[in-house]
Amino acid sequence: MKTKIAKDLLKIQAVFLRPDEPFTWASGIKSPIYCDNRLTLSDHQVRLDVENGLAELVKTHYPEAEVLMGTSTAGIAHAAITAHLLALPMGYVRSGAKDHGRKNQIEGKLVPGQKVVVIEDLISTGGSVLEVVEVLRQAGAEVLGIASIFTYGMRKSVERLAEAQVKNVSLTDLDTVAQVAAEEGYIRAEDQARLLAFRDDPSDTRWIQK
Repeated sequence: MKTKIAKDLLKIQAVFLRPDEPFTWASGIKSPIYCDNRLTLSDHQVRLDVENGLAELVKTHYPEAEVLMGTSTAGIAHAAITAHLLALPMGYVRSGAKDHGRKNQIEGKLVPGQKVVVIEDLISTGGSVLEVVEVLRQAGAEVLGIASIFTYGMRKSVERLAEAQVKNVSLTDLDTVAQVAAEEGYIRAEDQARLLAFRDDPSDTRWIQK
């Protein structure tokens, strides 16, 4: 599964690798990789692979799930399609409460005590998805964990998730993408180590000069 999804993401350039011309994230971090999993929705076969994969993750790792909650905005469509495949209800969590109407932050029906799985497209440092988990917990949900399309596998996210006692399972990760990219000629073989050096410590930019 990890290899299949990695090939999908590379094929449609949902994951774009540019170690010689790094991207700059909003945080200012220089990155050899840019990930936009919204593009998976635009390709029928890749969309099938991703949503069937997410459904399988939920069935395998969270068989008690009663409702799926997408992250806003990128996780919403994936949560909706995956919930449809699993015949489960879904909703999503806004980045902040609305300033009008019922002033909801959680959209869709959520009953206190329900077992919830959060659907996320991408995990980098883990901060945004943990905010979603906290909102759901405050609303009385039992958050079983997260099912995501891609994770960088950064130490910071691993530590944050562990501290919050939140499980995450991903369809693929940076290690797999880097390996597939090197094998299929998207990057040079020596660039694989540069990608993993970035993953190990994004604040250390020595990988750029390698």
